[in-house]
Amino acid sequence: MRASTFPAGPLFTMNVTHIKSELLTFQKPGKAEFHLRFFKCGPGEYGEGDEFIGVSVPDQRKVAKKYYKDVSHEEIQQLLNSPIHEHRLTALLCMNYRFEKFVQEQELLYNVYCKNTHRINNWDLVDTSAPNIVGAYLLDKSKDQLYAWAKSSLLWERRIAIIATWRFIKHNQFDDTMKLAEILLEDKHDLMHKSVGWMLREVGKKDETVLTTFLDKKCTLMPRTMLRYSIEKLSQEQKKMYMKR
Repeated sequence: MRASTFPAGPLFTMNVTHIKSELLTFQKPGKAEFHLRFFKCGPGEYGEGDEFIGVSVPDQRKVAKKYYKDVSHEEIQQLLNSPIHEHRLTALLCMNYRFEKFVQEQELLYNVYCKNTHRINNWDLVDTSAPNIVGAYLLDKSKDQLYAWAKSSLLWERRIAIIATWRFIKHNQFDDTMKLAEILLEDKHDLMHKSVGWMLREVGKKDETVLTTFLDKKCTLMPRTMLRYSIEKLSQEQKKMYMKR
């Protein structure tokens, strides 16, 4: 499905102004500097160039819950366009809430998400939103977009592809997680090793046989971090066996 932006219309900024101002009231001393280190925003790191104002996720949720019903489509796009990490995350939280509450908007929200993957550019942004928007929308639809993202040169699109399947896993649909995990076995990035291992672990929590069948075939090919994450909930005996192999 072709991605699109929100419908054109008058550009309202009142809620954006209020959201940005209210987020500033939750600033915590030293939090911005901590986030710059925690989210690897230095030169050459995966979050290079990102900016923070120092607001916690729970406080961003408070702001999003207050404004999501009234924030316009244009305002959400403005927040996604911001260089400030917390503005983008708050926009995604608003999208999560709107997706859940306003069924008539779900296709639009999904399309906007697809259009803005380059702005969903750190692991917390992906993990907060991909299952709730992409996974939820594609639950009963073609998953072709996920397979395209899995082969993308953009790290965050690859992560969206696998993390979105968390919603499928919750509905006992494992096939796409397993197929995408196999595609991503040779991914070079540590963040992908963690995300694939995490989703494999979630599959194992639902159906251990599905996980162990995959591990029996692929464990010798898996990066060590991916393997460690995937076997976290298995028995100590199973963990030792797979790590030795």
